[in-house]
Amino acid sequence: MTECFDCDNCKESLYGRKYIQMDNGPYCIPCYDAHFANTCDECKELIGHDCRELYYEDRHYHEHCFRCFRCDRSLADEPFTCQGEELLCNDCYCSEFSSKCIACEKTVMPGSRKLEYNGQTWHEHCFICSSCQQPIGSRSFIPDKKDYYCVPCYESKFAPRCTRCKKTLTKGGVTYRDEPWHKECFVCTGCKTPLAGQQFTSQDDNPYCIKCFGNLYAKKCSACTKPITGFGGGKYVSFEDRHWHHNCFNCARCNTSLVGKGFIPDNDEILCRDCSSDL
Repeated sequence: MTECFDCDNCKESLYGRKYIQMDNGPYCIPCYDAHFANTCDECKELIGHDCRELYYEDRHYHEHCFRCFRCDRSLADEPFTCQGEELLCNDCYCSEFSSKCIACEKTVMPGSRKLEYNGQTWHEHCFICSSCQQPIGSRSFIPDKKDYYCVPCYESKFAPRCTRCKKTLTKGGVTYRDEPWHKECFVCTGCKTPLAGQQFTSQDDNPYCIKCFGNLYAKKCSACTKPITGFGGGKYVSFEDRHWHHNCFNCARCNTSLVGKGFIPDNDEILCRDCSSDL
């Protein structure tokens, strides 16, 4: 007797016919396709045993159905991206969803090195200094309207220069007579003490600290011989070629303040009227 060799589903003999062996038995081709073949997600037809089947995220496709949603290019052997429910070739995805370089207007491909600033995108090699034309890369830069500068070029082109040392001021600094100075360069003409944040005055356009100005240029009090600078609300009295601090303008005999009062000069002394009448 001949051994039985039938399709496990329809029970028809498989002698002389194509079949596919499954774990639970052999199947004729029609039964195999009907029970085991997957349905193409695109055309909704069965993917027969003799078709190349492509599989992506629980979805099955005929080879000829696995195509770009935009340009209809086959994706069987091409890189692709899934955008929502749509399969897109790399070119279509980049054209529609990738940024364009503001300099060369070409697509910035996914994974390529790029720079983003203020809502705009550049290829790394396209983001160059407007002055030296060298790629800025990961270095610091300074925007100026529609131009971008590396720090050395910006400082050379735009940054103010210190009146004293002639080097650029990159931060801070002080302004004196509408001219910029480094804080460390703005010093007293006399003692070289830094004047930034300090009270100072000038003589012949040169800055001086209060102490040096008083010693070099201020009038001297005829009583205490100390400088009369007028700073800090200090007031003074002048008579002929002599000068006194307000608190030093006193009667030489009784020490009464003579500010706002009549007085009598007596050689190098000044006297109140009472002391003068006793002479």
